Amino acid sequence: MKALFFDGTLSVREVARPRPAPGEALIEVIYAGICGTDRQILKGYSGFRGIPGHEFVGRVVECADEAHGGWVGKRVVGEINITCSQCDWCRRGLGRHCSSRAVMGIINRPGCFAEFVTLPAANLHEVPPEVPDQAAVFTEPLAAAAEILEQMPIAPGARIAVLGSGRLGLLVAQVLRDAGGDVTVMGRHAAKLDLARAWGLKTVAVSLDDSGANGAPSTPAKSLSAVPAKSFAVVIEATGSPAGLEEALRLVEPRGTVVMKSTFHVPAHFDTARLVVDEVTLLGSRCGNFAVALDLLRQGRVKVQEMVSRVFPLEDGSQAFACLNQPSCLKILLAPGA
Repeated sequence: MKALFFDGTLSVREVARPRPAPGEALIEVIYAGICGTDRQILKGYSGFRGIPGHEFVGRVVECADEAHGGWVGKRVVGEINITCSQCDWCRRGLGRHCSSRAVMGIINRPGCFAEFVTLPAANLHEVPPEVPDQAAVFTEPLAAAAEILEQMPIAPGARIAVLGSGRLGLLVAQVLRDAGGDVTVMGRHAAKLDLARAWGLKTVAVSLDDSGANGAPSTPAKSLSAVPAKSFAVVIEATGSPAGLEEALRLVEPRGTVVMKSTFHVPAHFDTARLVVDEVTLLGSRCGNFAVALDLLRQGRVKVQEMVSRVFPLEDGSQAFACLNQPSCLKILLAPGA
């Protein structure tokens, strides 16, 4: 089968079609989405080598045993953590923290930038008929966005800033607005902020003054430092840049909460005194509940398909990654069967 393979360089290769192990399903990938973590992997994050990719929608074509044969033919998405199912974390339903876990396309497990991928049947979720294929690709990042609500309460009308108007930032903003928050999206690019405003979200165009960020600032824009300090009860850091955390800590009010959603291939540096003096809670937030995300998509409470900028065949994978450097680009999908 064809696959995108990363070994320091990203290229299309012919590799052996995977065979499902006991308890696993073989899935034909319909669409796969490129996310910020995939881009960080190409910069060295997690030291991953192999087939990247962890956001997908596909159709089950084979199961290794009859017990799971009912999955064959179903349209599915899949949770990315492959766990031991035996440790304390797994027994508590928190397998994402299993010390021996593999993570599809990130840690010790081939990903979905390929024609076929395997996953344990226990990781699969059937996609409701109301959810189109391209929308279903957003299940994993939408689950991550909704995870914030599992970790902390959102008071009605709470002032919330979402730093970053990219894919994850726009998902988080919609989820928190749906939960009753007074949400403002702060971003660098006019086209992305225009989309947020079209969805009824408040926006502020800013420049981060960060050489690691891609593209030119939106216009008109002001420096993020011009936004009043200590003015939000909750600040979500979704910039994809290490500089975002320092700005989030400046914007959050005393006894407020900063939620970290970005992952970087380099450390983020910040003044820990701000945490102590202002008694700020710093909350890391990662994977979430797929059933919650699929229900949000089924009910149409979160808009996603407008975020799809382009669809590339798998053979043009390198070009697809390069397209994400364009300031107006949001979500890029790969279509392995195209």
